[in-house]
Amino acid sequence: MSCAGSWCNPAQGPTDLYSPRSFSEPDLAGLDWLAARDAFATVVSTHEGAPFASHLPLLYERADGRVRFRGHWARPNPQWMGIESRQMMLILHGPHAYISPSWYVDPDRRVPTWNYAVAHVYGTARLIENAGELADLVSELSDKYEKGVGSSWQFDRESEHGRADLRGIVGFTLDAERIELKFKFNQNHPPANVLGAARALERIGNEQALEVAAQMRERLDRREASQRDRAEHIG
Repeated sequence: MSCAGSWCNPAQGPTDLYSPRSFSEPDLAGLDWLAARDAFATVVSTHEGAPFASHLPLLYERADGRVRFRGHWARPNPQWMGIESRQMMLILHGPHAYISPSWYVDPDRRVPTWNYAVAHVYGTARLIENAGELADLVSELSDKYEKGVGSSWQFDRESEHGRADLRGIVGFTLDAERIELKFKFNQNHPPANVLGAARALERIGNEQALEVAAQMRERLDRREASQRDRAEHIG
């Protein structure tokens, strides 16, 4: 099972994300990190009996035991039609990188793999069509991402153009009912392999490679600290 902490409800059936125990992330701090890093999510549901996906920037909040996402569709997007009170899945994507067995100390015994972090968040949608709520949502989204590009542009909710824009969208809120976090960073390999692959990624040096290398080193540090604690307890 790969559900995060108390966000795994056995009554809801088995996990929908394949994740060996080594890669399961139990701490919701991992979700905080993914959402802060990149909240451009894949929103998955069914429409007219078939899978349907949209790709949307979202707002994320975790407080008082609640995890909430908010976003909006263009009104012509059919995904929102009939979705209220039905299950949706949000996918947040973290950094990822190809891992060559040539980077390990035992390459002849290994195969290529891919390291990555991902979150699957499940919940039921509540639609937002009230103009005031929609204006708040658009203002918060634009403020968040405008600051990220060094701009002071603000959505003008009082203008005729702004009101027309609001009529062209449908908002939603999703309160998480189940969360699955998978952080696959060679936790199933001996330390020498982890370090060899991390160093190779650091030599490659692009942003994603460096993020993956940092995650690999962090999880190796955790593993080794846990092993030391167990050894001290036994001793």
